Amino acid sequence: MNPFTFTSPDSVQAALSQLDPPGSTLAGAAGFGRFIAGGTNILDLMKENLARPTRLVDINALPLHAIEATPEGGLRLGALARNADTAYHAQVRSQYPLLSSAILAGASPQIRNMATNGGNLLQRTRCYYFYDAGVPCNKRLPGSGCPAIGGLARQHAILGASEHCIATHPSDMCVALRALDAQVAVQSLRGTRTIAFADFHRLPGERPDIDTALASDELITHIELPPAQAFAAHSAYLKLRERASYAFALVSVAAALEMDDDGLIKQGRIAIGGVAHKPWRSPEAEALLVGQPISHALFNQAAELLLHGAKSYGTGFGSNDFKIPMARRAVVRALMTAADGTVSNAGDSQPDQESQP
Repeated sequence: MNPFTFTSPDSVQAALSQLDPPGSTLAGAAGFGRFIAGGTNILDLMKENLARPTRLVDINALPLHAIEATPEGGLRLGALARNADTAYHAQVRSQYPLLSSAILAGASPQIRNMATNGGNLLQRTRCYYFYDAGVPCNKRLPGSGCPAIGGLARQHAILGASEHCIATHPSDMCVALRALDAQVAVQSLRGTRTIAFADFHRLPGERPDIDTALASDELITHIELPPAQAFAAHSAYLKLRERASYAFALVSVAAALEMDDDGLIKQGRIAIGGVAHKPWRSPEAEALLVGQPISHALFNQAAELLLHGAKSYGTGFGSNDFKIPMARRAVVRALMTAADGTVSNAGDSQPDQESQP
């Protein structure tokens, strides 16, 4: 057994006072403090003896559950709002259907009912080597090695990897947030700051154990979305996986288009998941779309730019070389689907919610 303390503060300041001082990261060594909200990932890590926090700080009582409009016309998503409540919220469904669709493509209804928005951003890779404490893993213990390189790599990265790690980020929600240019607001006893979503998750480099730009003494308070009505009419989230239920993406694509009155593309957003340590975008691929009419050939060119530099790993059945053509076709399909209108996974069984409980 690994003993730990458990507290339930009722204010942000009280919660922050129980964390580690600045200078380390959430992916630090065995003894450290961790927040727990929905617990859908941290509890798994503790059961597998991959995380051994000395303090668990229950933050469910903090006033961070609201979803509300911003003065600029965007939307502020509380870090403690549940994934399901976010996906079915009236303003999310009407203004950001891409986000709603991405959330509903992930996990299972039971997990979406428990998982929080902040926790979704902080979930760790589902690489099978990372989850096996009996094998080396640079993400668990830097310098120990990466058996995925040259091993079973079907689920692993084709972009942004390093010689130290080829794991992928598992979130569906984060792929849509990357496409929508979200911002992550964080707070510590030192003050507040905002992190662009593009900078929140890190590529592995020489320190694959550090997943995000979040410091050990910081708490995510909310996620802010800019005005996105321009993309509401043409967006699609496509997820390709090895089985239909409760599986992480081999490749996923969040695609959104803004069209002008002449049927030309004013701007486009493409983010892909399941292929890197973080949701992947290419400014060059998106710039290619501007001012162009919709066509399969155009979208194929954009996919080629987006996947520039892609590299496969593994051999035989364990190889992920199939991911490169799969990702290319998925980008084209998602963009063609978005061009036809918006596709949502929401259905009609859940009523819209104007506010969070």
